[in-house]
Amino acid sequence: MLNILSFIIGIIALILAIPAFIPFLGALNWLIVPLALFGALVGALSRHNGGRNFCLIVAGFCVVRLFLGGGVF
Repeated sequence: MLNILSFIIGIIALILAIPAFIPFLGALNWLIVPLALFGALVGALSRHNGGRNFCLIVAGFCVVRLFLGGGVF
């Protein structure tokens, strides 16, 4: 059950991350990264690793986007 909840949180974070890849909207990633990491925490409480790994991948993409934009753009 927690794995499914983690997947749902990851999908929500991924949907919110799509507009954050548009130039000048990269600061939205500051809100998305903690959401994805919360999903990874929920997934870590599960027996399965799929939801946790998915949330970590989403968080990784958002962190890379933050790094490339200098944390703002």
